Amino acid sequence: MFKSGFRKQFHKASQKIDVTHRAFIELLPKCIEYLQPNPAYRMKLGVMQTVFKITGQLKNQPYPHSEGMLGDCMLRYGSELGEESLFGQALLDCGETMMLMSDIKEALDINVKQNFLDPVQLLEAREIKDIERNLRKLESRRLDYDYIKRRDISIIHPEELQVAGGKFEESKELVRTSMTNFLENDIEQVNQLAVFIEALLEYHRQNTEILEDLYRKLHHRIRLSPYYYKSHADFLKTYKVKGNDRVEYRSSANSGPSFANVVPCCRGLYDFAAEHEEELGFKEGDIITITSQVDENWYAGILEGKYGFFPITYVEVLVPLPSHLSY
Repeated sequence: MFKSGFRKQFHKASQKIDVTHRAFIELLPKCIEYLQPNPAYRMKLGVMQTVFKITGQLKNQPYPHSEGMLGDCMLRYGSELGEESLFGQALLDCGETMMLMSDIKEALDINVKQNFLDPVQLLEAREIKDIERNLRKLESRRLDYDYIKRRDISIIHPEELQVAGGKFEESKELVRTSMTNFLENDIEQVNQLAVFIEALLEYHRQNTEILEDLYRKLHHRIRLSPYYYKSHADFLKTYKVKGNDRVEYRSSANSGPSFANVVPCCRGLYDFAAEHEEELGFKEGDIITITSQVDENWYAGILEGKYGFFPITYVEVLVPLPSHLSY
């Protein structure tokens, strides 16, 4: 049976592992909900991924982030208003920023899944479930051992009692070792949390930079406006006199810093036609957000909400990847 000291240690370790397991069970779906808050879209994507697996298709359907939907709306109405409208130009600026924020959010999803969610799920499936399986085996062998000891001494075979006791001690030692190793190596969980927070920090840093860039761009447009220094009355008077004149405004391509200066990205040197589902096709001149370097020949990136791989030789790098994402 358990000795008093071992029983206390065993109970304390079991409680810690149980709390850790419950934390994982609740943490993982909460993390997914944080990244993809709309349950209807999550369910739809889950069904689509299941269908793709059944049919043998390798499609990566991105989650429709709210930034992308807002950006699409802004771009649509900005285009309808045209470049002669200051509000239309501002909507185009905001729409481009929102679409870029959507790409950054998708890159965050991929990064967190690969470097946090998947390792935590693997840890749960491998180590914690192994411990739980060993605990069930230990309890079963303890019951067998107790049953044999309580039988009539006249019918107990010494070999049978010895074998049962040996199996029980073997399971007890296995459980003790596995639980001790897990609890002593909890730095792994700390490292995984650090990776998650690093990804969030980079995500918010990039969003802050592009929003600050957008803010400067909008104020740049205001300063370029011919009505910037006029009072409201002067504006109405000017509008009546010059309402039929064409006013030239500076285009978004020439106003303020470029969006390509804030996130890892590249420009297509040639057209690239995707031959496989996992590849990302693009046209010459397209600006692609780079999420990681797969190997010495391929990048992974996002263009217009689509994620895939593309050859390094087909692009010109505008902003290089951080060292920890490079091959």
